[in-house]
Amino acid sequence: MTKDKQYGGLDAFKLIAALLVICIHTSPLTIFSANADFFLTRIVARIAVPFFLMVSGFFVLPQYLFERRRDTHPLMRFLKKALLLYAVAIVIYLPVNFYAGQFKELDAADMIRMAMFDGTFYHLWYLPAVILGVLIVFLLSRKLPFQAVIGASLFLYGIGLMGDSYFGAISGVPVLSTIYDTMFHVFSYTRNGLFYAPVFLAMGAWLGHSPRICSAKMSAAGFMVSMVLMTVVGFTLHHLGWQRHDSMYLALLPCMYFLYQLVMAWDRKSEPSFRIISTWIYLTHPLFIVVVRGAAKATGLVDMLVQNSLIHYLAVSVLSVLFAVLVAKLPVFKKKKAFQKGRAWIELDRAALRHNVETLCALLPNGCELMPAVKTNAYGHGAVLISRELKRLGVNAFCVATVQEGAALRKNGITGTILVLGYTHPRDFSLLCRYHLTQTVLDFSYAKVLDQYGKNISVHIKIDTGMHRLGERSEKTEEIIRIFECRNLNIEGIFTHLCAADENSAESMAFTHAQAKVFYDVVAELHQRGFTCRKKHIVNSDGLLYYPELAENYARVGIALYGMLSTRAGTERCGISLEPVLSIKARIALVKDLFQGEAAGYGLQSATPQDSRIAVVAIGYGDSIPRSLSCGVGSVLIQGIKAPIVGRICMDQMLVDISNVPNVKSGDIAVIIGQSGNEKITACDLSEQAGTIANEILSRLGERMERLLI
Repeated sequence: MTKDKQYGGLDAFKLIAALLVICIHTSPLTIFSANADFFLTRIVARIAVPFFLMVSGFFVLPQYLFERRRDTHPLMRFLKKALLLYAVAIVIYLPVNFYAGQFKELDAADMIRMAMFDGTFYHLWYLPAVILGVLIVFLLSRKLPFQAVIGASLFLYGIGLMGDSYFGAISGVPVLSTIYDTMFHVFSYTRNGLFYAPVFLAMGAWLGHSPRICSAKMSAAGFMVSMVLMTVVGFTLHHLGWQRHDSMYLALLPCMYFLYQLVMAWDRKSEPSFRIISTWIYLTHPLFIVVVRGAAKATGLVDMLVQNSLIHYLAVSVLSVLFAVLVAKLPVFKKKKAFQKGRAWIELDRAALRHNVETLCALLPNGCELMPAVKTNAYGHGAVLISRELKRLGVNAFCVATVQEGAALRKNGITGTILVLGYTHPRDFSLLCRYHLTQTVLDFSYAKVLDQYGKNISVHIKIDTGMHRLGERSEKTEEIIRIFECRNLNIEGIFTHLCAADENSAESMAFTHAQAKVFYDVVAELHQRGFTCRKKHIVNSDGLLYYPELAENYARVGIALYGMLSTRAGTERCGISLEPVLSIKARIALVKDLFQGEAAGYGLQSATPQDSRIAVVAIGYGDSIPRSLSCGVGSVLIQGIKAPIVGRICMDQMLVDISNVPNVKSGDIAVIIGQSGNEKITACDLSEQAGTIANEILSRLGERMERLLI
């Protein structure tokens, strides 16, 4: 199965966060201004550790907080990895600990405090904090719903606040002062796994479950406002002298909530090496602080390498990054990338998709934008992969068939309007709200069901103008008006669907124009009655090609986006150049001789009239290759030569005649859809041979084949 999820933004920001942690421990701006350095190290850089915690919560905890999974293996793997990393870090810093005399006169209680809360070196507190925090959130999730887990985490954070940046507010209250003094005998700071970590882990889990709660613009605005607020509060608390430590601010919570979503919207390729590098920058940078200061003292360059705080920071950062990069290159960290072309796979041509988008956009009138149909896994192409590419090309609206398809896009970071074209069961209405999806109103009775849910739902109303499938009948004006009167429906658009736009007969053309007239009559009546339709859309792929004047605010292009129309005749008639995006390829498993009179495959169909050679191709109807192409109906391309299918197509293999193809061997590539040399097989070719349309051939393509963008 293709792994469509990419977290390049998270990978890159982890690197930035690691460099911010070095800022905290080197104070790079003190040479310029104490206030500037306070702003950088005690306010801005305080986003670094919460970000690390949220990433851990994002990947580890959603399955326990929301899915109530009983399988604790993923949790245990995370904890074992964190414990191993903590153990390695402790060993690394033991020489420095002993040299500095940090273990002198420590009793058992001190050792437990260091191991569980403070860390054995000043920055290693994070590792026991994430371990303890994950355990706390997990245990809470076993007994409490998510809202209660968040509430408990916020309560713990509130206790921690009073022992951190807001300590001055309680230091004059004898009872509270006594309580906190007692607590500080157990741990040195409230910035630990008990009070500090749980809320950020829970927030990360929440965003892992519902990653796109806010748009990128809203996230950016929220982050900036929160950062300004945190800056004002930070300087105020610093001026008042209230801060016992300065890791915890009330405004840090909304700041991280918006920042994390902003980083998730950062669309870039995943960089697994960044994860390793950021981890080792964090772990080893104090070691390089010692190295730089020691080297400065030995060479007499203290003024330059230590007293100049900016150069000191840069020196430590460069050494830390170089060492981390070297560690990341060690064989133990090299994960072998799964070979994606081992059996059968799908290739997606980025250039072809771009060409098709540009070609279709050229047909759009002013004020109209594409709303590509990425339903049924983007017609078999891979909905997340295609949607990401479309986002890069400037597309900001999509339509899907089901609420689950829309939720999957949101979980993978797809922003913009996502319109659910089909029926959503009332039990799934919560998904519409959680993932900010727009639901189609199928008719007035369905509008009432949506309205009775009691929460605001964004909708587009569908008008049945003659297809008689989904939509409220166009003549039922009063029912349509009553839909507009539903209190909980946020009506963002109105649309219809053309059912004969692909036909060029006079009757079909007249019917299409009649559909458009009926739709515009409904819109005019609504306007006359005081109801405004913000977005209107009529055309699908054929509608845009043959009736571009009907394109209103959206064009719901489907099959044309992927480089063809439903049939070869339709593709040739459309008058524009479309390029197929998808190719299907498979490996040849083996080659063997077939002697005269022998038959191959199930049912021993079609005995060969003469000696021949056949190849076993590692793809079958289990990969959605139509079985109706068996026995010579279909063919594949090998080395630019057509090789007809022999016998019946099996679930996982097919046999092809390679008597006319020289030097074929195991491991060679057969092209099922696509080009090889000067020959080409299209989805339309397969659909004609199978007696169907290209839409069906493509949309049935299963998940077993890897999908690769090229």
